[in-house]
Amino acid sequence: MKQLAILGSTGSIGRQCLSVVDALAPRFGVVALAAGNNLDELMGQIERYQPELVSVADGMRADALAFQLREKRIGKLPEIQQGAAGMMAVATHARADIVVSAAVGVVGLPATYEAVKLGKTIALSNKEVLVAAGELVMAAARKSGKELLPVDSEHNAVHQCLRGGTHAEVRRLVLTASGGPFRKTPIKDLQNVTVEQALAHPNWKMGNRITIDSATMMNKGFEIIEARWLFDMKPAQVDVAIHPQSTIHSMVEFVDGSVLAQLGATDMRMPIQYALTYPERVASNQVDLDWAKLKRLDFEKVSTRRYPCLRLAREAMTNGGAWPCALNAADEVAVAAFLERQISFLGISEVVEAVLSRTAGTRIESMGAVLAADQEARRTAREEVTRLAAKGVTVSVS
Repeated sequence: MKQLAILGSTGSIGRQCLSVVDALAPRFGVVALAAGNNLDELMGQIERYQPELVSVADGMRADALAFQLREKRIGKLPEIQQGAAGMMAVATHARADIVVSAAVGVVGLPATYEAVKLGKTIALSNKEVLVAAGELVMAAARKSGKELLPVDSEHNAVHQCLRGGTHAEVRRLVLTASGGPFRKTPIKDLQNVTVEQALAHPNWKMGNRITIDSATMMNKGFEIIEARWLFDMKPAQVDVAIHPQSTIHSMVEFVDGSVLAQLGATDMRMPIQYALTYPERVASNQVDLDWAKLKRLDFEKVSTRRYPCLRLAREAMTNGGAWPCALNAADEVAVAAFLERQISFLGISEVVEAVLSRTAGTRIESMGAVLAADQEARRTAREEVTRLAAKGVTVSVS
């Protein structure tokens, strides 16, 4: 039985990971969980999986959790920690064989980095790990001799396709994108789209930030940066194609012109299971592709006029240094401002571009430098949000 430590256990990926654990019992145990503020969800997870260690956002929630556990008279209580130190303790737990990195935001980056350095197997869902610190993290992975196993459906698909050839035989990777809810919306109308419209993803059920990032296609920008590091590709070797059905999750084109594509249902449990059980393929009755409903597979080129965030991500990847980190931090601040109706939908890319223009081209050589660049970009992004909000361009309510 392999033991899991899960960063972000109460989020969407964390909950689906535990669903996979249930489906594949008794292959996996759960030794440690890191959550944020959702104590009700965490309580149920503690009761069911009986971890040795749990971590929550802060001391107030740690006290509340301890009180609730005593009230419920749960037999063996887990150790409770909090904040960044608690997340670090979960990621580096001595009995954890696999660390599922699914915490949202840069908060999970230092803990994942330490787990990589310790030689833990990493099932990676947290985009910030490779977007903000790809060079550092992959150097640590090479030193530890352990592969990072991608959970995101696109990188998971590439990982599967790459089993059909060697690295030298790859011409390019093609990440597919649904195009989000505004694929056919007239560009002139994007200024006035609502939060509710932006959150209405046509294919996937995800958290708010990643859903907005899908609408702007910043998520695909992050993914090309991740793919560049994860699969040791040159920036020009990673392309994006719009595929509205989201049935083909990604493709690998080889030097002889052959293309391998990975198809699957739009269900994250499949790539999660692949990452947890690799290099085996384990039978599961949870996820199946409904071939009867598969009528067509469409592909379109990506318009950077419609999706300026994808252009900004490529620029950040090319410039390197602090730029990818600033890209992520600025986007997180801008998306939060959009969700709070402080700026318009198009204001997201405007904030990010302004932050990048103010970012110095410094090299990133330590985790401390990553976190410093992240904080500076967030400060700059908040200034840009304030500037835009003062112009009175806010989000309408549907």
